[in-house]
Amino acid sequence: MYSTLLIVVVILAIVFDYINGFHDAANSIATVVSTKVLTPFQAVLWAAIFNFAAYFVFTDHKVANTIAKTVIEHYITLHVILAGLIAAIVWNLFTWWHGIPSSSSHTLIGGFAGAGMTNAFFLGSSPIAAVNLIPIIKIVSFIVLAPVIGLVISVAITLLIINICKNARPAVAERWFKRLQLLSSAALSFFHGGNDAQKVMGIIATALIAQKVIPDFAAMPNWVPIACYSAISLGTMSGGWKIVKTMGTKITKVNALEGVAAESAGAVTLAITEHFGIPVSTTHTITGSIVGVGLVKSVSAVRWGVTVSLIWAWVLTIPISALLAGIIYGVMHFFIK
Repeated sequence: MYSTLLIVVVILAIVFDYINGFHDAANSIATVVSTKVLTPFQAVLWAAIFNFAAYFVFTDHKVANTIAKTVIEHYITLHVILAGLIAAIVWNLFTWWHGIPSSSSHTLIGGFAGAGMTNAFFLGSSPIAAVNLIPIIKIVSFIVLAPVIGLVISVAITLLIINICKNARPAVAERWFKRLQLLSSAALSFFHGGNDAQKVMGIIATALIAQKVIPDFAAMPNWVPIACYSAISLGTMSGGWKIVKTMGTKITKVNALEGVAAESAGAVTLAITEHFGIPVSTTHTITGSIVGVGLVKSVSAVRWGVTVSLIWAWVLTIPISALLAGIIYGVMHFFIK
């Protein structure tokens, strides 16, 4: 029932999920580490626990279903999925090594779509015919919308907190916000797990359907979500310290109050998008939220040079991943029969 190639695809998908965890660990822990509320080890352990806790709540798998539908079924083969995963892993490791907080989600989506489009080309069809434009348009539009929503919510939360606490003693307020940051960090980790683990679930389910192991997405076996949530949680525990530095200090300096606001805004944004089954980048979301708390202080409090560099990485991730996957699939097409 499980061919050797299918087993390889499943293993690589879980490896990607693990890499996603340590690549995106910074999203959940950067502010809580930079404010010294938790040590790095405590922070990744805290984040990993809530990454996995999402397994017990997000049972509708809306995001996974969206991912599974990004490429038209006629153009999906195990080689397409394999090429997409290899490309996604390569780009994720490259950006992690250079401390660039790019989107693991968009890397996976770009790789899957790029390999599918290349397969369509070899089959004599238009490459565009291989992709389902409705989910692709949603995903691409939220490259812009997710950080903007995070930014707006973080500005609103920061201003609300400042107004409520304007008469509080600074030392008392700082102590309380450090406690609250444990909750906001947990919430962000929880929704990060719920959003990102589902993306790999969608890929594995697609592979099982392509191999006719299961008839449709609804028949996805329970070991798939368990494996995906476990992998991303273990990856988070491995940390991603180069990216933590970028997220926690290079965009803007964050105190405990601002950490609560940024993490809460990120969690709310992820909750909204998960409800509608939209696969968004947690990296983009929390970056927008951190920029938002910086803007409340002043425009100059945000290091715009760093922010612009991050935006370039966001814009290029999908096309580079797609191109890389297309090349890998092309090599497979000619040399692996």
